[in-house]
Amino acid sequence: MSETAAPARGAADKSGDANRWKALVFIALAQLMVVLDATIVNIALPSAQTDLGISDGNRQWVVTAYALAFGGLLLFGGRLADLWGRKRAFVTGLTGFALASALGGAATSGAMMFGARALQGVFGALLAPAALSLLAVMFTDAKERAKAFGIYGAIAGGGGAVGFILGGVLTEYLDWRWTFFVNIPFAIVAALGAYFVIREPEGSRNRSPLDIPGVVLSTLGLVSLVYGFTRAESDGWSDAFTVSLFVASAVLLLAFVVTEARVKAPLLPLRVVTDRNRGGIYLSLGIAIIAMFGTFLFLTYYLQVVKGFTPIQTGLAFMPMVVGMMVGSTQIGTRLMTRLPARMLMAPGFVVAAVGMLLMTGLEIGSSYASTILPAMLLLGLGMGTAFMPAMSLATLGVEPRDAGVASAMVNTSQQVGGAIGTALLNTIAASATTGYIADHIVGAGSKSQQQLVQLQGMVHGYTAAIWFAVGMLLLAAVIVSVFVNAGRPGAHVVTTGPGSGTGQDDELPIPVIAH
Repeated sequence: MSETAAPARGAADKSGDANRWKALVFIALAQLMVVLDATIVNIALPSAQTDLGISDGNRQWVVTAYALAFGGLLLFGGRLADLWGRKRAFVTGLTGFALASALGGAATSGAMMFGARALQGVFGALLAPAALSLLAVMFTDAKERAKAFGIYGAIAGGGGAVGFILGGVLTEYLDWRWTFFVNIPFAIVAALGAYFVIREPEGSRNRSPLDIPGVVLSTLGLVSLVYGFTRAESDGWSDAFTVSLFVASAVLLLAFVVTEARVKAPLLPLRVVTDRNRGGIYLSLGIAIIAMFGTFLFLTYYLQVVKGFTPIQTGLAFMPMVVGMMVGSTQIGTRLMTRLPARMLMAPGFVVAAVGMLLMTGLEIGSSYASTILPAMLLLGLGMGTAFMPAMSLATLGVEPRDAGVASAMVNTSQQVGGAIGTALLNTIAASATTGYIADHIVGAGSKSQQQLVQLQGMVHGYTAAIWFAVGMLLLAAVIVSVFVNAGRPGAHVVTTGPGSGTGQDDELPIPVIAH
Protein backbone atom coordinates (compact mmCIF):
# COMPACT_ATOMS: atom_id res chain seq x y z
CA MET A 1 0.00 0.00 0.00
CA SER A 2 1.35 3.38 -0.92
CA GLU A 3 2.29 5.73 1.86
CA THR A 4 -0.33 8.37 1.26
CA ALA A 5 -2.40 10.13 3.83
CA ALA A 6 -5.71 11.84 3.36
CA PRO A 7 -5.66 15.61 3.26
CA ALA A 8 -6.13 17.34 6.58
CA ARG A 9 -5.86 14.09 8.47
CA GLY A 10 -5.23 15.92 11.73
CA ALA A 11 -8.19 18.20 11.13
CA ALA A 12 -10.43 15.24 10.49
CA ASP A 13 -9.31 13.50 13.65
CA LYS A 14 -9.60 16.56 15.84
CA SER A 15 -12.86 17.79 14.39
CA GLY A 16 -14.24 14.29 14.16
CA ASP A 17 -15.95 15.78 17.07
CA ALA A 18 -14.51 17.56 20.00
CA ASN A 19 -17.25 15.90 22.06
CA ARG A 20 -16.30 12.33 21.16
CA TRP A 21 -14.72 11.69 24.58
CA LYS A 22 -17.87 12.94 26.27
CA ALA A 23 -19.84 10.69 23.93
CA LEU A 24 -17.70 7.75 25.07
CA VAL A 25 -18.97 8.27 28.64
CA PHE A 26 -22.59 7.78 27.56
CA ILE A 27 -21.78 4.90 25.19
CA ALA A 28 -19.87 3.16 28.01
CA LEU A 29 -22.75 3.80 30.43
CA ALA A 30 -25.22 2.17 28.03
CA GLN A 31 -22.90 -0.80 27.52
CA LEU A 32 -22.54 -1.17 31.28
CA MET A 33 -26.34 -1.25 31.65
CA VAL A 34 -26.71 -4.03 29.05
CA VAL A 35 -23.88 -6.13 30.51
CA LEU A 36 -25.08 -5.64 34.08
CA ASP A 37 -28.55 -6.78 33.12
CA ALA A 38 -27.20 -10.12 31.93
CA THR A 39 -26.12 -11.09 35.47
CA ILE A 40 -28.04 -8.83 37.85
CA VAL A 41 -31.34 -10.60 37.09
CA ASN A 42 -29.83 -14.01 37.88
CA ILE A 43 -29.21 -12.96 41.48
CA ALA A 44 -32.80 -11.71 41.83
CA LEU A 45 -34.40 -14.72 40.11
CA PRO A 46 -35.17 -16.83 43.24
CA SER A 47 -37.00 -13.92 44.92
CA ALA A 48 -38.87 -12.96 41.74
CA GLN A 49 -39.90 -16.56 41.18
CA THR A 50 -41.46 -16.77 44.66
CA ASP A 51 -43.29 -13.43 44.42
CA LEU A 52 -44.73 -14.05 40.96
CA GLY A 53 -45.52 -17.74 41.46
CA ILE A 54 -43.36 -18.90 38.55
CA SER A 55 -42.92 -22.68 38.46
CA ASP A 56 -39.50 -24.34 38.47
CA GLY A 57 -40.15 -25.53 34.93
CA ASN A 58 -40.87 -22.02 33.66
CA ARG A 59 -38.32 -19.97 35.58
CA GLN A 60 -35.70 -20.50 32.84
CA TRP A 61 -37.80 -18.26 30.59
CA VAL A 62 -36.75 -15.21 32.61
CA VAL A 63 -33.29 -15.78 31.13
CA THR A 64 -34.26 -17.58 27.90
CA ALA A 65 -36.78 -14.98 26.67
CA TYR A 66 -34.07 -12.31 26.82
CA ALA A 67 -31.40 -14.51 25.26
CA LEU A 68 -33.59 -15.56 22.33
CA ALA A 69 -34.67 -12.03 21.43
CA PHE A 70 -31.22 -10.55 21.95
CA GLY A 71 -29.25 -13.28 20.15
CA GLY A 72 -31.75 -13.71 17.33
CA LEU A 73 -32.12 -10.02 16.44
CA LEU A 74 -28.54 -8.78 16.78
CA LEU A 75 -27.72 -8.86 13.07
CA PHE A 76 -31.01 -7.16 12.26
CA GLY A 77 -30.29 -4.54 14.94
CA GLY A 78 -26.84 -3.88 13.52
CA ARG A 79 -28.25 -3.45 10.02
CA LEU A 80 -30.93 -1.05 11.30
CA ALA A 81 -28.20 1.02 12.94
CA ASP A 82 -26.42 1.27 9.59
CA LEU A 83 -29.69 2.20 7.85
CA TRP A 84 -31.28 4.63 10.35
CA GLY A 85 -28.10 6.11 11.72
CA ARG A 86 -26.27 4.80 14.76
CA LYS A 87 -27.19 7.70 17.04
CA ARG A 88 -30.90 7.28 16.34
CA ALA A 89 -30.68 3.51 16.85
CA PHE A 90 -28.71 4.03 20.05
CA VAL A 91 -31.22 6.46 21.59
CA THR A 92 -34.19 4.34 20.44
CA GLY A 93 -32.61 1.23 21.95
CA LEU A 94 -31.99 2.99 25.26
CA THR A 95 -35.55 4.33 25.43
CA GLY A 96 -37.08 0.95 24.66
CA PHE A 97 -34.78 -0.84 27.10
CA ALA A 98 -35.83 1.57 29.88
CA LEU A 99 -39.54 1.04 29.18
CA ALA A 100 -39.09 -2.75 29.08
CA SER A 101 -37.19 -2.60 32.39
CA ALA A 102 -40.01 -0.60 33.97
CA LEU A 103 -42.45 -3.25 32.75
CA GLY A 104 -40.30 -6.01 34.27
CA GLY A 105 -40.01 -4.23 37.61
CA ALA A 106 -43.79 -3.77 37.73
CA ALA A 107 -44.55 -7.36 36.67
CA THR A 108 -47.48 -9.01 38.44
CA SER A 109 -47.27 -12.40 36.74
CA GLY A 110 -44.81 -14.73 35.13
CA ALA A 111 -46.15 -13.99 31.65
CA MET A 112 -45.68 -10.25 32.17
CA MET A 113 -42.12 -10.87 33.34
CA PHE A 114 -41.31 -13.07 30.33
CA GLY A 115 -42.73 -10.45 27.95
CA ALA A 116 -40.68 -7.69 29.59
CA ARG A 117 -37.50 -9.74 29.31
CA ALA A 118 -38.18 -10.45 25.62
CA LEU A 119 -38.68 -6.70 25.01
CA GLN A 120 -35.40 -5.98 26.80
CA GLY A 121 -33.75 -8.41 24.41
CA VAL A 122 -35.32 -6.75 21.35
CA PHE A 123 -34.12 -3.26 22.29
CA GLY A 124 -30.79 -4.60 23.56
CA ALA A 125 -30.22 -6.09 20.10
CA LEU A 126 -30.64 -2.59 18.64
CA LEU A 127 -28.62 -0.84 21.34
CA ALA A 128 -25.53 -3.06 21.64
CA PRO A 129 -24.31 -3.00 17.99
CA ALA A 130 -25.17 0.71 17.71
CA ALA A 131 -22.94 1.46 20.72
CA LEU A 132 -19.95 -0.46 19.37
CA SER A 133 -20.31 0.86 15.83
CA LEU A 134 -20.48 4.45 17.15
CA LEU A 135 -17.06 3.89 18.68
CA ALA A 136 -15.84 2.40 15.41
CA VAL A 137 -16.83 5.45 13.35
CA MET A 138 -15.99 8.14 15.94
CA PHE A 139 -12.52 6.99 17.00
CA THR A 140 -10.26 6.44 13.99
CA ASP A 141 -6.89 7.66 15.26
CA ALA A 142 -4.89 4.62 16.42
CA LYS A 143 -3.95 5.89 19.88
CA GLU A 144 -7.37 7.38 20.60
CA ARG A 145 -9.01 4.19 19.37
CA ALA A 146 -6.85 2.14 21.73
CA LYS A 147 -7.92 4.22 24.74
CA ALA A 148 -11.60 4.22 23.76
CA PHE A 149 -11.76 0.49 23.15
CA GLY A 150 -9.75 -0.14 26.31
CA ILE A 151 -12.50 1.49 28.34
CA TYR A 152 -15.23 -0.25 26.34
CA GLY A 153 -13.53 -3.65 26.58
CA ALA A 154 -13.08 -3.34 30.35
CA ILE A 155 -16.78 -2.59 30.78
CA ALA A 156 -17.84 -5.36 28.41
CA GLY A 157 -15.66 -7.88 30.24
CA GLY A 158 -16.02 -6.78 33.86
CA GLY A 159 -19.57 -5.41 33.91
CA GLY A 160 -21.08 -8.86 34.32
CA ALA A 161 -19.17 -9.47 37.52
CA VAL A 162 -20.21 -6.06 38.87
CA GLY A 163 -23.79 -7.18 38.19
CA PHE A 164 -23.40 -9.90 40.80
CA ILE A 165 -22.53 -7.29 43.44
CA LEU A 166 -25.26 -4.84 42.49
CA GLY A 167 -27.81 -7.63 42.18
CA GLY A 168 -26.92 -8.93 45.64
CA VAL A 169 -27.15 -5.48 47.24
CA LEU A 170 -30.47 -4.59 45.60
CA THR A 171 -32.06 -7.98 46.30
CA GLU A 172 -30.85 -8.20 49.89
CA TYR A 173 -31.50 -4.63 51.02
CA LEU A 174 -34.31 -3.38 48.74
CA ASP A 175 -36.37 -5.68 46.52
CA TRP A 176 -35.80 -7.84 43.44
CA ARG A 177 -37.83 -5.32 41.40
CA TRP A 178 -35.00 -2.81 41.76
CA THR A 179 -32.77 -5.04 39.63
CA PHE A 180 -35.05 -3.89 36.77
CA PHE A 181 -35.75 -0.33 37.93
CA VAL A 182 -32.02 0.39 38.26
CA ASN A 183 -31.76 0.31 34.46
CA ILE A 184 -34.06 3.32 34.08
CA PRO A 185 -31.71 6.06 35.40
CA PHE A 186 -28.82 4.46 33.46
CA ALA A 187 -30.88 4.61 30.25
CA ILE A 188 -32.22 8.13 30.79
CA VAL A 189 -28.78 9.63 31.47
CA ALA A 190 -27.19 7.75 28.54
CA ALA A 191 -30.01 8.66 26.12
CA LEU A 192 -30.04 12.36 27.03
CA GLY A 193 -26.27 12.53 26.90
CA ALA A 194 -26.16 10.77 23.54
CA TYR A 195 -28.88 13.01 22.09
CA PHE A 196 -27.08 16.22 22.97
CA VAL A 197 -23.43 15.13 22.66
CA ILE A 198 -23.04 12.50 19.93
CA ARG A 199 -22.43 13.79 16.42
CA GLU A 200 -22.32 10.85 14.04
CA PRO A 201 -19.97 11.40 11.07
CA GLU A 202 -21.71 12.20 7.79
CA GLY A 203 -21.86 9.81 4.87
CA SER A 204 -21.45 6.57 6.81
CA ARG A 205 -24.99 5.17 6.54
CA ASN A 206 -25.95 2.21 4.41
CA ARG A 207 -29.18 3.24 2.68
CA SER A 208 -29.52 0.03 0.64
CA PRO A 209 -32.92 -1.73 0.77
CA LEU A 210 -33.40 -4.03 3.74
CA ASP A 211 -32.65 -7.69 3.02
CA ILE A 212 -35.94 -9.19 4.32
CA PRO A 213 -35.09 -12.86 3.48
CA GLY A 214 -31.77 -12.42 5.27
CA VAL A 215 -33.51 -10.92 8.31
CA VAL A 216 -35.97 -13.82 8.53
CA LEU A 217 -33.41 -16.58 7.96
CA SER A 218 -30.78 -15.16 10.33
CA THR A 219 -33.30 -14.44 13.10
CA LEU A 220 -34.94 -17.87 12.95
CA GLY A 221 -31.56 -19.59 12.59
CA LEU A 222 -29.99 -17.84 15.57
CA VAL A 223 -33.12 -18.25 17.73
CA SER A 224 -33.14 -21.98 16.94
CA LEU A 225 -29.45 -22.27 17.79
CA VAL A 226 -29.67 -20.39 21.10
CA TYR A 227 -32.88 -22.17 22.12
CA GLY A 228 -31.36 -25.52 21.15
CA PHE A 229 -28.52 -25.05 23.62
CA THR A 230 -30.95 -23.83 26.27
CA ARG A 231 -33.10 -26.95 25.77
CA ALA A 232 -30.03 -29.18 25.80
CA GLU A 233 -29.16 -27.88 29.25
CA SER A 234 -32.58 -28.73 30.70
CA ASP A 235 -33.81 -31.68 28.60
CA GLY A 236 -30.59 -33.32 27.41
CA TRP A 237 -28.70 -33.43 24.12
CA SER A 238 -30.57 -36.47 22.79
CA ASP A 239 -34.05 -34.97 23.30
CA ALA A 240 -35.91 -35.11 19.97
CA PHE A 241 -37.00 -31.46 20.07
CA THR A 242 -33.48 -30.34 20.99
CA VAL A 243 -32.01 -32.24 18.03
CA SER A 244 -34.67 -30.83 15.70
CA LEU A 245 -33.76 -27.29 16.82
CA PHE A 246 -30.10 -27.86 15.95
CA VAL A 247 -31.02 -29.34 12.57
CA ALA A 248 -33.37 -26.44 11.83
CA SER A 249 -30.67 -23.96 12.87
CA ALA A 250 -28.09 -25.56 10.55
CA VAL A 251 -30.51 -25.53 7.59
CA LEU A 252 -31.65 -21.94 8.22
CA LEU A 253 -28.14 -20.55 8.69
CA LEU A 254 -26.87 -22.39 5.60
CA ALA A 255 -29.77 -20.92 3.61
CA PHE A 256 -28.86 -17.51 5.09
CA VAL A 257 -25.26 -17.79 3.84
CA VAL A 258 -26.43 -18.84 0.36
CA THR A 259 -28.90 -15.93 0.29
CA GLU A 260 -26.28 -13.40 1.41
CA ALA A 261 -23.96 -14.51 -1.37
CA ARG A 262 -26.63 -13.80 -4.01
CA VAL A 263 -28.60 -10.71 -3.01
CA LYS A 264 -27.43 -7.23 -4.03
CA ALA A 265 -27.76 -5.65 -0.56
CA PRO A 266 -27.16 -8.46 1.98
CA LEU A 267 -27.97 -8.14 5.68
CA LEU A 268 -24.50 -9.54 6.45
CA PRO A 269 -22.08 -8.91 3.58
CA LEU A 270 -19.87 -11.99 3.52
CA ARG A 271 -16.82 -9.73 3.15
CA VAL A 272 -17.30 -8.84 6.83
CA VAL A 273 -16.81 -12.41 8.09
CA THR A 274 -14.54 -13.85 5.40
CA ASP A 275 -11.77 -11.40 6.24
CA ARG A 276 -9.33 -13.66 8.10
CA ASN A 277 -8.75 -11.17 10.91
CA ARG A 278 -12.39 -10.47 11.66
CA GLY A 279 -13.32 -14.13 11.20
CA GLY A 280 -10.58 -15.14 13.64
CA ILE A 281 -11.76 -12.50 16.13
CA TYR A 282 -15.41 -13.61 16.01
CA LEU A 283 -14.50 -17.28 16.40
CA SER A 284 -11.95 -16.82 19.19
CA LEU A 285 -14.24 -14.48 21.16
CA GLY A 286 -17.12 -16.93 20.94
CA ILE A 287 -14.95 -19.81 22.16
CA ALA A 288 -13.45 -17.74 25.00
CA ILE A 289 -16.94 -16.70 26.13
CA ILE A 290 -17.91 -20.37 26.31
CA ALA A 291 -15.29 -20.73 29.02
CA MET A 292 -16.16 -17.47 30.78
CA PHE A 293 -19.93 -17.84 31.10
CA GLY A 294 -19.85 -21.40 32.38
CA THR A 295 -17.21 -20.48 34.96
CA PHE A 296 -19.26 -17.50 36.23
CA LEU A 297 -22.14 -19.86 36.89
CA PHE A 298 -20.04 -22.54 38.61
CA LEU A 299 -18.23 -20.08 40.85
CA THR A 300 -21.50 -18.49 41.90
CA TYR A 301 -22.92 -21.84 42.99
CA TYR A 302 -19.64 -22.95 44.56
CA LEU A 303 -19.36 -19.83 46.69
CA GLN A 304 -23.01 -19.77 47.76
CA VAL A 305 -23.86 -23.46 48.06
CA VAL A 306 -20.53 -24.99 49.07
CA LYS A 307 -18.84 -22.11 50.91
CA GLY A 308 -22.04 -20.50 52.25
CA PHE A 309 -21.39 -16.99 50.91
CA THR A 310 -24.28 -14.48 50.83
CA PRO A 311 -25.24 -12.89 47.48
CA ILE A 312 -23.31 -9.74 48.41
CA GLN A 313 -20.25 -11.70 49.51
CA THR A 314 -20.41 -13.67 46.26
CA GLY A 315 -20.52 -10.48 44.25
CA LEU A 316 -17.57 -9.01 46.14
CA ALA A 317 -15.66 -12.25 45.60
CA PHE A 318 -15.72 -11.51 41.85
CA MET A 319 -14.07 -8.10 42.31
CA PRO A 320 -10.48 -9.34 41.76
CA MET A 321 -11.53 -10.46 38.30
CA VAL A 322 -13.04 -7.04 37.60
CA VAL A 323 -9.83 -5.37 38.76
CA GLY A 324 -7.78 -7.72 36.58
CA MET A 325 -9.94 -6.92 33.56
CA MET A 326 -9.61 -3.18 34.14
CA VAL A 327 -5.83 -3.44 34.38
CA GLY A 328 -5.53 -5.78 31.40
CA SER A 329 -7.81 -3.69 29.20
CA THR A 330 -7.02 -0.08 30.12
CA GLN A 331 -3.33 -0.45 31.03
CA ILE A 332 -1.73 -3.41 29.25
CA GLY A 333 -3.99 -3.53 26.19
CA THR A 334 -4.26 0.22 25.65
CA ARG A 335 -0.54 0.86 26.10
CA LEU A 336 0.62 -1.98 23.87
CA MET A 337 -2.06 -2.10 21.16
CA THR A 338 -0.35 0.56 19.04
CA ARG A 339 3.06 -1.08 19.53
CA LEU A 340 2.29 -4.77 18.96
CA PRO A 341 0.16 -6.76 16.49
CA ALA A 342 -3.21 -7.76 17.96
CA ARG A 343 -2.33 -11.47 18.08
CA MET A 344 0.66 -10.68 20.33
CA LEU A 345 -1.80 -9.38 22.91
CA MET A 346 -4.78 -11.67 22.34
CA ALA A 347 -3.02 -15.04 22.26
CA PRO A 348 -0.94 -14.45 25.44
CA GLY A 349 -4.05 -12.94 27.05
CA PHE A 350 -6.05 -16.11 26.44
CA VAL A 351 -3.13 -18.22 27.72
CA VAL A 352 -2.89 -16.18 30.95
CA ALA A 353 -6.67 -16.59 31.39
CA ALA A 354 -6.25 -20.34 30.84
CA VAL A 355 -3.60 -20.47 33.60
CA GLY A 356 -6.06 -18.72 35.92
CA MET A 357 -8.74 -21.22 34.96
CA LEU A 358 -6.24 -24.04 35.52
CA LEU A 359 -5.82 -22.96 39.15
CA MET A 360 -9.57 -23.44 39.63
CA THR A 361 -9.38 -27.08 38.61
CA GLY A 362 -7.87 -27.67 42.08
CA LEU A 363 -11.06 -26.56 43.86
CA GLU A 364 -12.17 -28.69 46.78
CA ILE A 365 -14.80 -28.22 49.48
CA GLY A 366 -12.22 -26.83 51.87
CA SER A 367 -10.30 -24.70 49.35
CA SER A 368 -9.29 -21.28 50.62
CA TYR A 369 -10.62 -18.27 48.74
CA ALA A 370 -7.38 -16.33 49.29
CA SER A 371 -5.01 -19.05 48.10
CA THR A 372 -7.00 -20.60 45.25
CA ILE A 373 -9.87 -18.47 43.94
CA LEU A 374 -8.34 -15.00 44.39
CA PRO A 375 -5.19 -15.58 42.26
CA ALA A 376 -7.24 -17.53 39.72
CA MET A 377 -9.67 -14.64 39.30
CA LEU A 378 -6.88 -12.08 39.02
CA LEU A 379 -5.19 -14.04 36.23
CA LEU A 380 -8.48 -14.76 34.49
CA GLY A 381 -9.44 -11.08 34.53
CA LEU A 382 -5.99 -9.90 33.52
CA GLY A 383 -5.83 -12.29 30.58
CA MET A 384 -9.34 -11.68 29.31
CA GLY A 385 -9.01 -7.89 29.67
CA THR A 386 -5.77 -7.92 27.68
CA ALA A 387 -7.34 -10.07 24.95
CA PHE A 388 -10.76 -8.41 24.77
CA MET A 389 -9.61 -4.87 24.11
CA PRO A 390 -7.69 -5.42 20.87
CA ALA A 391 -10.36 -7.92 19.80
CA MET A 392 -13.12 -5.31 20.11
CA SER A 393 -11.06 -2.80 18.16
CA LEU A 394 -9.81 -5.11 15.41
CA ALA A 395 -13.30 -6.54 14.82
CA THR A 396 -14.41 -3.15 13.46
CA LEU A 397 -11.09 -1.71 12.22
CA GLY A 398 -10.88 -1.21 8.45
CA VAL A 399 -14.51 -2.20 7.90
CA GLU A 400 -16.40 -0.08 5.38
CA PRO A 401 -18.53 2.61 7.08
CA ARG A 402 -21.75 1.15 5.69
CA ASP A 403 -20.90 -2.20 7.37
CA ALA A 404 -19.88 -0.86 10.79
CA GLY A 405 -23.18 -1.73 12.46
CA VAL A 406 -23.40 -5.28 11.20
CA ALA A 407 -19.69 -5.90 11.93
CA SER A 408 -20.31 -4.71 15.49
CA ALA A 409 -23.39 -6.93 15.69
CA MET A 410 -21.23 -9.94 14.80
CA VAL A 411 -19.05 -9.24 17.86
CA ASN A 412 -22.13 -9.32 20.06
CA THR A 413 -23.55 -12.34 18.24
CA SER A 414 -20.38 -14.38 18.79
CA GLN A 415 -20.49 -13.48 22.49
CA GLN A 416 -24.22 -14.23 22.85
CA VAL A 417 -24.03 -17.58 21.07
CA GLY A 418 -20.83 -18.41 22.95
CA GLY A 419 -22.58 -17.65 26.23
CA ALA A 420 -25.54 -19.90 25.38
CA ILE A 421 -23.21 -22.71 24.31
CA GLY A 422 -21.00 -22.28 27.36
CA THR A 423 -23.84 -22.37 29.87
CA ALA A 424 -25.44 -25.46 28.30
CA LEU A 425 -22.29 -27.39 27.41
CA LEU A 426 -20.35 -26.83 30.63
CA ASN A 427 -23.46 -27.49 32.74
CA THR A 428 -23.95 -30.79 30.93
CA ILE A 429 -20.33 -31.80 31.54
CA ALA A 430 -20.56 -30.79 35.21
CA ALA A 431 -23.87 -32.60 35.76
CA SER A 432 -22.58 -35.80 34.14
CA ALA A 433 -19.37 -35.76 36.21
CA THR A 434 -21.33 -35.06 39.41
CA THR A 435 -23.77 -37.91 38.77
CA GLY A 436 -20.92 -40.35 38.10
CA TYR A 437 -19.01 -39.30 41.22
CA ILE A 438 -22.04 -39.63 43.50
CA ALA A 439 -22.95 -43.03 42.02
CA ASP A 440 -19.42 -44.29 42.74
CA HIS A 441 -19.14 -42.94 46.30
CA ILE A 442 -22.63 -42.83 47.80
CA VAL A 443 -22.68 -46.54 48.62
CA GLY A 444 -19.94 -46.20 51.21
CA ALA A 445 -21.64 -43.22 52.88
CA GLY A 446 -23.61 -44.57 55.80
CA SER A 447 -25.01 -41.58 57.69
CA LYS A 448 -27.05 -38.74 56.27
CA SER A 449 -24.24 -36.25 56.94
CA GLN A 450 -21.80 -38.44 55.02
CA GLN A 451 -24.23 -38.65 52.10
CA GLN A 452 -24.56 -34.85 52.08
CA LEU A 453 -20.76 -34.60 52.09
CA VAL A 454 -20.55 -36.95 49.10
CA GLN A 455 -23.13 -34.84 47.25
CA LEU A 456 -21.12 -31.66 47.88
CA GLN A 457 -17.92 -33.41 46.81
CA GLY A 458 -19.70 -34.61 43.69
CA MET A 459 -20.86 -31.07 42.93
CA VAL A 460 -17.33 -29.69 43.24
CA HIS A 461 -15.96 -32.60 41.18
CA GLY A 462 -18.46 -31.72 38.44
CA TYR A 463 -17.38 -28.07 38.50
CA THR A 464 -13.70 -28.94 38.17
CA ALA A 465 -14.40 -31.36 35.31
CA ALA A 466 -16.18 -28.59 33.42
CA ILE A 467 -13.44 -26.08 34.26
CA TRP A 468 -10.86 -28.41 32.68
CA PHE A 469 -12.93 -28.17 29.50
CA ALA A 470 -12.94 -24.36 29.85
CA VAL A 471 -9.13 -24.40 30.05
CA GLY A 472 -9.08 -26.23 26.73
CA MET A 473 -11.46 -23.69 25.19
CA LEU A 474 -9.21 -20.76 26.16
CA LEU A 475 -6.14 -22.50 24.75
CA LEU A 476 -8.07 -23.22 21.54
CA ALA A 477 -8.98 -19.51 21.32
CA ALA A 478 -5.27 -18.67 21.62
CA VAL A 479 -4.43 -21.09 18.78
CA ILE A 480 -7.16 -19.64 16.52
CA VAL A 481 -5.84 -16.12 17.09
CA SER A 482 -2.28 -17.22 16.33
CA VAL A 483 -3.34 -18.91 13.08
CA PHE A 484 -5.90 -16.47 11.68
CA VAL A 485 -5.20 -12.99 13.04
CA ASN A 486 -2.26 -11.53 11.10
CA ALA A 487 -2.99 -7.78 11.15
CA GLY A 488 -0.08 -5.54 11.98
CA ARG A 489 -0.22 -3.05 14.81
CA PRO A 490 -2.53 -0.05 14.23
CA GLY A 491 -0.50 2.94 13.15
CA ALA A 492 2.35 0.79 11.87
CA HIS A 493 1.47 1.84 8.35
CA VAL A 494 0.10 5.05 7.01
CA VAL A 495 -3.58 4.63 6.34
CA THR A 496 -5.77 5.66 3.48
CA THR A 497 -8.91 7.52 4.37
CA GLY A 498 -11.93 9.27 3.07
CA PRO A 499 -13.40 8.82 -0.41
CA GLY A 500 -12.45 5.70 -2.24
CA SER A 501 -12.88 3.48 0.77
CA GLY A 502 -15.08 1.26 -1.26
CA THR A 503 -18.46 2.32 0.10
CA GLY A 504 -19.86 3.63 -3.11
CA GLN A 505 -20.61 6.88 -1.29
CA ASP A 506 -18.75 10.12 -0.77
CA ASP A 507 -17.72 9.24 2.75
CA GLU A 508 -16.22 12.03 4.82
CA LEU A 509 -15.26 9.61 7.58
CA PRO A 510 -11.62 8.50 7.74
CA ILE A 511 -11.56 4.72 8.02
CA PRO A 512 -8.20 3.10 8.67
CA VAL A 513 -7.26 0.19 6.47
CA ILE A 514 -4.24 -1.70 7.76
CA ALA A 515 -1.71 -2.73 5.16
CA HIS A 516 -0.72 -6.36 5.50
